[in-house]
Amino acid sequence: MTRSELIQKITSMNLDLTPYQAEKCIATILQEITRALEAGNRVELRGFGVFTTRERKGRIGRNPRTGESVQVEPKSVPFFKAGKQLRQRLNKAA
Repeated sequence: MTRSELIQKITSMNLDLTPYQAEKCIATILQEITRALEAGNRVELRGFGVFTTRERKGRIGRNPRTGESVQVEPKSVPFFKAGKQLRQRLNKAA
C-alpha cells in the first residue's frame, strides 16, 4: 500500500475528512515516530508493534566497484518488531 492509497482509504472510511486533512494526519504520525526514534525513545503501538533503534558497529567493508576496503562508520538503524495481535492476524491469513 502506498501513501496515496492509504490517504484514499482513510478518506473513504471517514467522509468528514478531506484528503489534505488525512495527509496531514499521516505526516504528523510519521513525523512524531521519527522524532521519538531520533531522541532514542521507543514507540509502541499496541496491537501493531514497536519501533526502536539498534546500533550497528563500525566495520571494514568493500567497495563493490573497485574492490578496495573502506571503513564503514557505526550507525543507528530503525527496527520494527510486530506485535502479538499483528502476528496472529498474519498467520491466520496464511
